[in-house]
Amino acid sequence: MKFVDEVSVYICSGKGGDGAVSLLRERFRPKGGPDGGDGGKGGDVVLVADRNLHTLLDFRYRQHYRAENGQQGMGRERFGRYGEDCVIRVPIGTVVADDSTGEVLADLTSDGHRVVLARGGRGGRGNVHFKSATNQTPRYAEKGGPAVELRCRLTLKLMADVGLVGFPNAGKSTLVSRLSAARPKIAPYPFTTLAPKLGLVRTGPDRSFVLADIPGLIEGASAGAGLGHRFLKHVERVSVNVYLLSVSFEEGRDPVRDYEVLRAELSAYSPSVAAKPGLIVLNKSDLEATASFEEPVRRLAEAHGFAFMSISALTGDGLDALRYALQAIVDAHRPSTAWAEPDEPEDPEDLDVGAGRREDETVEESTLDGSVGVGEEEGMDRRPGELLE
Repeated sequence: MKFVDEVSVYICSGKGGDGAVSLLRERFRPKGGPDGGDGGKGGDVVLVADRNLHTLLDFRYRQHYRAENGQQGMGRERFGRYGEDCVIRVPIGTVVADDSTGEVLADLTSDGHRVVLARGGRGGRGNVHFKSATNQTPRYAEKGGPAVELRCRLTLKLMADVGLVGFPNAGKSTLVSRLSAARPKIAPYPFTTLAPKLGLVRTGPDRSFVLADIPGLIEGASAGAGLGHRFLKHVERVSVNVYLLSVSFEEGRDPVRDYEVLRAELSAYSPSVAAKPGLIVLNKSDLEATASFEEPVRRLAEAHGFAFMSISALTGDGLDALRYALQAIVDAHRPSTAWAEPDEPEDPEDLDVGAGRREDETVEESTLDGSVGVGEEEGMDRRPGELLE
């Protein structure tokens, strides 16, 4: 399945249904008075995080999402039906931003997390609400509230505890496959991994962490070389960076210099990402050429305040120690509180359900002949049957 982590979509909530303008006329009640019902509320556009989704690929084929409009009110005080919500399911870790301003609107970080992106328009009130002793047959009603349109950008940032950062062919995919049940593609050539892979590493009955395999970085990635910085967004949420170094497939490569290049590229992308706790791991200890680099890399780790480990992902040497060392670091730096689901935002119009609208709100009204006028709910001094201008 193709991995897609950034898309742009158009969303539109439902328009509120107009209130009805109706006068009751039936046998034995020729002047029954106003009986126009309220319009229904328009549907909302809701995003829901789903743990069963792992890519934004579906949004490449459908980019427009609209909620249903509210139904118009009817005579005999029949209210319009509410519009159906448009529920959009996205992977956990999806960040929603306004495509024009870049403002972050939502960050869905847990399974079932729901965010209302666009609220439906409020249903207009029917003319039954406007009758009074001085205006017994109002011939106007409220128009439904407008829909909310938005062009937004969805960006997927994987939720992982540990991020593997290294040059191509450093052994990242092999390490993920040995520590977890994940089965990334493994081959003896660079850039085998073209999309991030996640693996769950268990260290006990109720202890585990998520390991992310990030596609290889090379010098000049900040300028677009190789795969560039496209996938580094996926290490923004990790608690620990693992710098995986090894004897390169190219002759004359130095793991110490590789580390300096990796740190420089991370700092160019985001200083906060480069400042995360780290662990330096020298892979391929089964090769004779690796032994000569072990002491220099160890001194490098001590100079930067990082722990150092030497392993062989191929033979399994040192993997148990690495697994428990990572678990200890993750436990020490993992956020102590779970991601809290934000409170549902207040209605943008600050309306009370019972009152219908703010006390001083100007309303748009429709008349029996379809013309539109503007008036105030309180103190409407109009003669029965007068059309609003």
